[in-house]
Amino acid sequence: MVAKFELNDDNVVVIIGSGAGGGTLGNELAQKGVNVVILEAGPRLTTDDFVNDEWESFAQLAWTDARTTSGTWRVAKNFPNLPAWIVKSVGGTTTHWAGASLRFQPHEFKTLTTYGKIDGANLLDWPITLEELEPYYARAEDKMGVTRTNGLPGLPGNNNFKVFKAGADKLGYKECNTGRMAINSVERDNRNSCQQTGFCFQGCKWGAKWSTLYTEIPKGEATGHMEVRPQSRVLRIEHDDAGKVNAVVYVDKDGNKQRQKARIVCVAGNSIESPRLLLLSASSKYPQGLANSSGQVGRNYMRHTTGSVYASFDKPVHMHRGTIMAGAIHDEARNDPSRGFVGGYNLETLSLGVPFMAAFLDPGAWGRTFTSAMDDYPNMAGLWIVGEDMPQEKNRVTLSATVKDKLGLPVADVHFDDHPNDVAMRNHAYQQGRKLYESVGAIRTFPTPPYPSTHNLGTNRMSAHPRDGVVNKWGQTHDIKNLFVSDGSQFTTGGAENPTLTIVSLAIRQAEYIAQQMSVRAI
Repeated sequence: MVAKFELNDDNVVVIIGSGAGGGTLGNELAQKGVNVVILEAGPRLTTDDFVNDEWESFAQLAWTDARTTSGTWRVAKNFPNLPAWIVKSVGGTTTHWAGASLRFQPHEFKTLTTYGKIDGANLLDWPITLEELEPYYARAEDKMGVTRTNGLPGLPGNNNFKVFKAGADKLGYKECNTGRMAINSVERDNRNSCQQTGFCFQGCKWGAKWSTLYTEIPKGEATGHMEVRPQSRVLRIEHDDAGKVNAVVYVDKDGNKQRQKARIVCVAGNSIESPRLLLLSASSKYPQGLANSSGQVGRNYMRHTTGSVYASFDKPVHMHRGTIMAGAIHDEARNDPSRGFVGGYNLETLSLGVPFMAAFLDPGAWGRTFTSAMDDYPNMAGLWIVGEDMPQEKNRVTLSATVKDKLGLPVADVHFDDHPNDVAMRNHAYQQGRKLYESVGAIRTFPTPPYPSTHNLGTNRMSAHPRDGVVNKWGQTHDIKNLFVSDGSQFTTGGAENPTLTIVSLAIRQAEYIAQQMSVRAI
């Protein structure tokens, strides 16, 4: 029987958000006998609800609440009210993600030490190392069923991968395969194996792709220690006279305001909504917002250095068939400043359906160049760039001074300027992508600007010293010991790897710490 906790139960852990961080943390705590209430802003869907149609799925899943953007990034120009392509439903963006699951490299935990001070960048070493996180990476890979780990085979290569691999071989790349993917390559965990349908971004109707929606959350509920409340939009976090958080105020599915008491609050609403909520929770005791004595809440927003390269050929490729991102080249992920930038990037296979390709392709919108490119769609292959962008204090999430949401609260304004290092990395990746496809006979190539962000990182970063960040090595806020951050906003730097595996690993580790601290009544 699924648990239901009273609003005045002040011994529960309240988790805000049900994605990779929140959903995993909730299950891990529930398995340890800790009572958990998860508040999720979106509805609860099932795999039967998912639709294999890009536009309809976007309307069903995406977080489309008003936001504003500023800065020089192309997203602010092309998609000013949609800075992020994330999900608003139980399971969060784990319903939409592609499944790529890569570990950070050792140097990426020590970027200030490794790269040195870089003008305009706010680099900082993580307060943890790869060695400390490795046992949790191993547990996350096992939990998520990551291919090419624990004896699990890799996924098969589709046509897009075959073109990609042929180009990689021509360029002399050595680290190219169908990747480490949290998508079942064999039946596992009472879930199907990948059926190569090709609609990974629209929610996996087969349940083969790991998502907290149908893995962590049902398992947590089965313990009797977890309650998930969908369509619960959090307004603010409250605290007592001593400054400890003690309640979360939210609007429920019926539009009624509720107040859930809490022993501990964990914020896991993504790198845009999490700092927004801390800022919205300002009080006379915390006039700059919760956990913000450093002034770092909302700062150091990262979204990975991204972009795409598509190419058309004289014969059909049908890149949309099969697993979208089962293909990666890791050779460029190293730190090699001789290329003209620090840090590195991965190249990963990526296809978009006709509607999204029409929206995102550069050139786009109209004209002969655009229409002839779309005519070539069956003959296209494509890849995506994901690289380490530089944290900058000025890249930040703040509360809009002019725009409010349906509940009358200021929306998030997302400001982002590319750092010169980001631009140099992207240009290098564009060049390599074009070379890769031209080496195997591409007729045309299309370097395409970044899409709305799917990897939203930073804004509540980890730091050894309170002055430099928002949370400590456990994701516990420096200012308030019973307030935690449990999502990608705690990342000190972004690395060159897709972030979900690291978010899950940190959540497993954080659950251990919270349970231990609760057992000795330290929090």
